Amino acid sequence: MAQATPFPQDRTCPYHPPTGYRPLSEQGPLNRVTLYDDSEAWLVTGHAEAQALLTDPRLSADRQNPAFPLLARRFELSRREPLALLGVDDPLHNKQRRTLIPTFGVKQVAAMRPGIQRVVDELLDAVLAQGPPAELVAAFALPVPSIVICELLGVPYADHDFFEEASRRILRGATAEDSEAGRLELMDYLGDLVDRKAKAAGGHPGRDATPEGVLDELVRDRLGDGTLDRDELVRLALILLIAGHETTANMISLGTFTLLEHPDQLAALRADPERTRDAVEELLRFLSIADGLVRVATEDIEVAGRTIRADDGVILSAATVNRDTTVYPGADDLDVRRNARHHLAFGFGIHQCLGQNLARAELEIALHSLLARIPDLRLAVPADEIRMKPGDTIQGLVELPVTWGRG
Repeated sequence: MAQATPFPQDRTCPYHPPTGYRPLSEQGPLNRVTLYDDSEAWLVTGHAEAQALLTDPRLSADRQNPAFPLLARRFELSRREPLALLGVDDPLHNKQRRTLIPTFGVKQVAAMRPGIQRVVDELLDAVLAQGPPAELVAAFALPVPSIVICELLGVPYADHDFFEEASRRILRGATAEDSEAGRLELMDYLGDLVDRKAKAAGGHPGRDATPEGVLDELVRDRLGDGTLDRDELVRLALILLIAGHETTANMISLGTFTLLEHPDQLAALRADPERTRDAVEELLRFLSIADGLVRVATEDIEVAGRTIRADDGVILSAATVNRDTTVYPGADDLDVRRNARHHLAFGFGIHQCLGQNLARAELEIALHSLLARIPDLRLAVPADEIRMKPGDTIQGLVELPVTWGRG
């Protein structure tokens, strides 16, 4: 029997799925793949099948389940602790999500837009004042969501170098021990932050008072009444802080790169800036930077003529699901005029990304402002010299050197 295709694989082009995934899509919407430890799992590449499975209660997100498949060796030690929101099932998941829904609702995010615009404008002021060339990841793409999530949560942005590096180690550490050390260091930091906020809530802020934010509200309202305990609050803070800056930063930089590499689409967007919202949805579909939504079956499930057995791992490949030509004709083409709003870049079902409204707002404001204020933005090096992140983590660029003006 032929060996199953390995998953995940590195991209050869920053904005296209790995070439090794195409034969899988052509074979059908559900196929077997081999993981780093030679175990096998089901890979879902069909849009309809992915939607059905992501709403099926027989698939579990519990990462402490010994049968839960891991995508890289660095995550082996992560089974020791429950992962808030992303790695738990109902009813615990529902409790945690309901705690945070008021923070990320449409109206709440709309009220944040002027603040996001201020952050974007100040960063672009600094980029323009420095003059070309610039490295856009460090100067713009990363600090936009980092500043916004810090202000939202009440985390001191002065500590951003620490938590950005800890996040990098968690997601891309060289070993399981390095990844776990990054997680423990960030947990300790957030635990200390929660303790200081609890002290301030008790009327004893001291000289090390922290910025006010959502964590302060959770300390007062949820920790105070026993709805959340300290450890659960710290785990929630960990997920919000990492997800709140890492994914959006990758989308801003990779989205910019992708538009620069598609000058016809960039020109169409410049000609009609009102299409920025549609362009963001298309970029989310086209890039699908969070490519592996991982689950484990708790019962047998029949899908597309195949049987997923209890304890089988299931991986939903957003990069291929969002290129399903039965849903998106010409799916391999970027089209900023496309209606791509049914994409699964944020997942689907009960675990659909809680912060999607905030991510959309940040992307719309960042890309619109960047293109408006630097109309002649271009790559400062050949496209094939720009380094990509590996396939077993959130997809993105390590650096994005750009320039503008004469030269």
